[in-house]
Amino acid sequence: MAASHFRGVDVPLLRGLKQHQIDLILAAAKGRRFSKKSVITYQGELANQFFLLQSGRMRFFFDTASGQKLVMMWVTPGHVFGAPALVTPPAPYLASTEALQDSTALVWSGPTIRSLALQFPQLMMNVFQTALDYLAWYIATHNALVFQDARERLADILVGYAHTIGQRVSEGIQFSVTNEELAQAANISLYTVSRLMSGWKSTGAISKRHGRVVLRSRKKLL
Repeated sequence: MAASHFRGVDVPLLRGLKQHQIDLILAAAKGRRFSKKSVITYQGELANQFFLLQSGRMRFFFDTASGQKLVMMWVTPGHVFGAPALVTPPAPYLASTEALQDSTALVWSGPTIRSLALQFPQLMMNVFQTALDYLAWYIATHNALVFQDARERLADILVGYAHTIGQRVSEGIQFSVTNEELAQAANISLYTVSRLMSGWKSTGAISKRHGRVVLRSRKKLL
C-alpha cells in the first residue's frame, strides 16, 4: 500500500514518520470500500478496527437515550476514526460513523494497530494529537451552543464546511450539504435553516442549487 494513495492530501497520522516507517504502516492495512449511507462503526461496540479515510466523506453521530440522532463532526480524506482500537483492553466506540458518500479507507485490526503504535511511538503521538483536535472541536461546539444564537452557529457551520470539504469554484467555495444536515449540525430547526439561508442568498453571501452551497462572501455571512 503506497503512500502515493494520499498524494496531495495531508495525513496527520503519518506526520513526523520516516518514509520506510510509513511504508510499513500502510502495508499492514487492508483497503476497503464503503457504500453511501452505510454505517462503519457502531456506538457502544468494542473497537476492533482502526480506519484512515482515503476518499469520500464520513461523519460521526451519536444516538441519544431519547432516540435522537446527534450529528457530530465530519471525517474527510486523510483523517482517522476508530481510535479506541488502540486501547488495551479495547474500549467501545464512543460514536457511530456513517458514510455520506461512496468511500474508501485503509483498515487495521486492533492487534495490528496496537503493535505498530508500540513499534513507532510517533504514530501514537499523532493519534493523540488527533484526539486533542477532536476535543477542541467539541469545546468549540459546546461554546457555540451556550453563547451563540442560531444565526451565528449556522454561519460558523457553513464556514467550517467550506474550509474542510469545500472546493474553490469561480463564484466562491462550493460544498455539498442539505438543509437537514445543517439543522442537525447547528442544533436548530429546519425552518430556521431555510429562513437564514434564504436571507443569505438575497444578500449574495451564498448561492444554493441542487444540494450544493457556494459560499460567496464570508464577510456578508458573518
